[in-house]
Amino acid sequence: MSKGVYSLAGKRVWVTGHRGMVGSAIVRRLEQEGPAEILTTTRSELDLLRQSDVENWIAAEKPDAIFLAAAKVGGIVANATYPGQFIYENTMIASNIIHGAHLSKVEKLLFLGSSCIYPKMAPQPIEEGSLLTGPLEPTNQWYAIAKITGLMTCRAYREQYGDDFISAMPTNLYGPGDNYHLENSHVIPALIRKAHEAKMAKADNMEIWGTGNALREFMHVDDLADGLIYMMKNISQSEHINIGSGKDISIKSLAELVMKVVGFEGELVHDRSKPDGTPRKIMDDTRLKQQGWEPSISLEAGLEDAYGWFKAHLDNLREA
Repeated sequence: MSKGVYSLAGKRVWVTGHRGMVGSAIVRRLEQEGPAEILTTTRSELDLLRQSDVENWIAAEKPDAIFLAAAKVGGIVANATYPGQFIYENTMIASNIIHGAHLSKVEKLLFLGSSCIYPKMAPQPIEEGSLLTGPLEPTNQWYAIAKITGLMTCRAYREQYGDDFISAMPTNLYGPGDNYHLENSHVIPALIRKAHEAKMAKADNMEIWGTGNALREFMHVDDLADGLIYMMKNISQSEHINIGSGKDISIKSLAELVMKVVGFEGELVHDRSKPDGTPRKIMDDTRLKQQGWEPSISLEAGLEDAYGWFKAHLDNLREA
């Protein structure tokens, strides 16, 4: 459903979480958009956990549109270690910004969720209607519940007040600004780092967990940013919308592609004592395609871009 095209030209656009992988990609994409004024805040400038501070900042700065990409994120270990922080901080960040946007009559807000909001055993590809139809994955349920709260808050404010607040649910992301910690990172940055270090060490092989048969979907963060700008301008509806590449790949094939991009010519070895995880996870991106948007960055081109960024930032990689 559309209320007509929402123009960002000449608007004050607040990108929360602008230092993160997603937020920085949104800023890059907005800079191509034309005469929009991009607003950003650091944690020292504005504590998003403090409701009155957030409300006062929005009232004073008067953003016309908000991309809500700020979040406390982390891997399985972090989620298990800090469940209270994950559910509290992510719930408060979303609630404070959404409510502040309502009070100041912000024209439009886009809340960014995560594919972990869906049930662990959701049918594949995962449709938007799968939300709240079954138990969550226990390892990241605290983060997922906070994200579900955020998107339902957008829906509730839309229903009660008529606020033009929308939500997007992205698939697995990678690209510039990713986390390359070997234990806490996601699969693509972990594989890039493994392959690079194996190449530098002139190793004979590189190891991956399990059989490599599990299928996963990946999207370059610049594609996501382009899709989010498209949604901000063209979509106005209550239900959240999936945003993904619409293609999946086996972990084995992904590892081989990463090795090709990195230039590591050793052997790929499987540690079959380790689990494969869920056999397949892919988002159903039919609705966004029907509304006129598709990604444009191929996986190989995206991996080349990500590896280039990794090499350029080896000395100060995010290790968390």
